[in-house]
Amino acid sequence: MKARFWQVDAFAERRFAGNPAAVMVLLHWPEDAVMQQVAAENNLSETAFLVREETGWHIRWFTPKVEVDLCGHATLAAGWVVLNQVEPAERLVFASKSGDLPVTRDGDALVLDFPAKPPRSAVFPDGIDRILAKPVREVLTTADHLLCVLDSADAVRTLVPDMAGIAGLSKWAVMVTAPADPGSDCDFVSRFFAPRKGVIEDPVTGSAHCVLTPFWAKRLGKNALVARQLSARGGILRVEMRGDRVAIAGTVIGYVNGEAEI
Repeated sequence: MKARFWQVDAFAERRFAGNPAAVMVLLHWPEDAVMQQVAAENNLSETAFLVREETGWHIRWFTPKVEVDLCGHATLAAGWVVLNQVEPAERLVFASKSGDLPVTRDGDALVLDFPAKPPRSAVFPDGIDRILAKPVREVLTTADHLLCVLDSADAVRTLVPDMAGIAGLSKWAVMVTAPADPGSDCDFVSRFFAPRKGVIEDPVTGSAHCVLTPFWAKRLGKNALVARQLSARGGILRVEMRGDRVAIAGTVIGYVNGEAEI
């Protein structure tokens, strides 16, 4: 089967920043093993696969190693592809394993409507200070994530974690976060590591902000915030609590498109 293919930079302020994602528009669903091989071949943190069914657009996401239930930057990338390249419109809704996921145009940006996943307080895992090589002030969890709060943005920026130690923790992903520096262009910062899923460090992680947004909205006392992910590529997200949902806005910059044989 031939598939239309795009690679774009999501949550990017310029080309070669943000988080690159592949988007494959398919005529029908191939076997899961084929999609996994394609994602491994693409070798990006996520490849989004799209099929236009009678009920609308359906989306699935694969890392180079596994399928995941939710991905923010690849959904933003897929929304950009559909709304700008395939079926120009102001809004669409992806059907997914995590329910319906609306994507809406807002000027030059796109806005994701994702489920909020507030974290809960947790016991410090053994050796977490050693694994992160930084003092950890607070630990919270969700079903899938460990959230570690550090003292400062600089502590998050200069973090060099023990990846084997992260892979050995009970949760498959670790988020590290701190309040932004006074006078900076954002409210909080973060980084995201998921070596067990084939993602050593994710450059910009939309789905992580389903957890980070309710945490920082409550901590800072405001619903609308600006977040910056301090990976080497870096990226900025504008987020807002809306009841039990999180709006996550960002811009997408195209890089390459063509046709793939899968």
